[in-house]
Amino acid sequence: MRKMIAEAYDETVAEALAQGQPQTVAHREGVTAAAMFLSSMTGLEDAAARTSVESLRLEAA
Repeated sequence: MRKMIAEAYDETVAEALAQGQPQTVAHREGVTAAAMFLSSMTGLEDAAARTSVESLRLEAA
């Protein structure tokens, strides 16, 4: 599951950076996308999913 969350994050970050977004914005968008993915896969509430994703300490490349 961690790998799929990281992939959702990485894909979103790459798209945001390709659109010229700053790294901080790309990171926020990546966390949001990964949290939405986790929520949809597990049924976690949005806030809990976001907390779980943030605890993984993913970073924009």
